Amino acid sequence: MKILHLPSEATSEDKSNLDSIIIYPFTATRSTLREKAILSRNAISLVISGEKSMTFTETTVHPNDKEIHFLSAGHCIASIDISTQKVFKSILILFDDKELADFFHDNAHLIEKSSRTHKVESAAYIAFEKDAFISHYIDSIQLILECSAPLSDQMKRIKLRELLLYLLENHTRRFLAFKNRVQLSSVEVTISKVVESNLLDNLSIEEMAFLCNLSASTFKRQFKKIYSESPNTWILAQKMKLAADWLARNKEKPATIWFRLGFETHSGFTKAFKKHFGVAPKDYASPLTVQE
Repeated sequence: MKILHLPSEATSEDKSNLDSIIIYPFTATRSTLREKAILSRNAISLVISGEKSMTFTETTVHPNDKEIHFLSAGHCIASIDISTQKVFKSILILFDDKELADFFHDNAHLIEKSSRTHKVESAAYIAFEKDAFISHYIDSIQLILECSAPLSDQMKRIKLRELLLYLLENHTRRFLAFKNRVQLSSVEVTISKVVESNLLDNLSIEEMAFLCNLSASTFKRQFKKIYSESPNTWILAQKMKLAADWLARNKEKPATIWFRLGFETHSGFTKAFKKHFGVAPKDYASPLTVQE
């Protein structure tokens, strides 16, 4: 039985497989019988026509064009019988756990309020019946994909969050079940808020732990649970992303950036930047090295 790996076999461009969000059209022109699939990311299937069968650990479902479908990262077995139906067409939106965690973090106030009135059990697969908004949303995605210019990271994130927020506000209980592995406890929400709100304040681990009312060891353990990296590694990476953005988009000079990011010396900033991106800050700002 063939094993299909998504998203690595979804697109022809290697770079797109590194993106945290991937949006692409999928068409099945022939029948498939029990094809194994491994989703390395969560997925939303916006079915346009046809129907397929998908078997997960705990259930078998039949995605169709009357619904949209949320699938957690993991293993499944899928089959499509083209001989008995119209061609299967859909648009797949693939996104990693961090994108989902960021969405829940940014809407924590709404989610915490809803959680008090909705008892939620996690599910790996959720279907939402199409309504007028969802139908128009799919039309908008199709129009965007028809444009010659590739989708920017910003556009992909806006479109993903547009759908997530609509479902959160209008289908709260069912949507919250998709929190799955990235459900954040109150402690984790506090850590995220403290860390991300004070990213440029150069706080020590002990100081951030104090603000969260945690010991340093508990803070570091919980931090890695949320971000999959140590605090120092993650914070440095975020500062490097900010530096790259300021250099490329705002055309700022390296000499004005290092102090804002909390580095003790200009040379220390340059060394860290070159280690992260492979080029010095002054060279990254050139047209040949700027990346989206």
